Amino acid sequence: MDLIELWAIFGPGVAGAVFGAGWWIWLDAVVCSSTTVPFLHYLPGIFASLAGLMFNCVRKEDIDYSPYDEGEWRYFIA
Repeated sequence: MDLIELWAIFGPGVAGAVFGAGWWIWLDAVVCSSTTVPFLHYLPGIFASLAGLMFNCVRKEDIDYSPYDEGEWRYFIA
């Protein structure tokens, strides 16, 4: 196996682990902070949570697009 195939296999897992670790560190810092944090500092974590929810709601088959493949929507229109 070459590096590209290994990255295709393990890349999503590594990306998810890095995202989860970053999100957990952010949440831990928010919960354990002894000072008052302004709402503006919550926005990166809120947006990251919403982005994680959004990209987990999309199926991989919906993203995989080939311009040379027969389109299903063309079939529905015709």
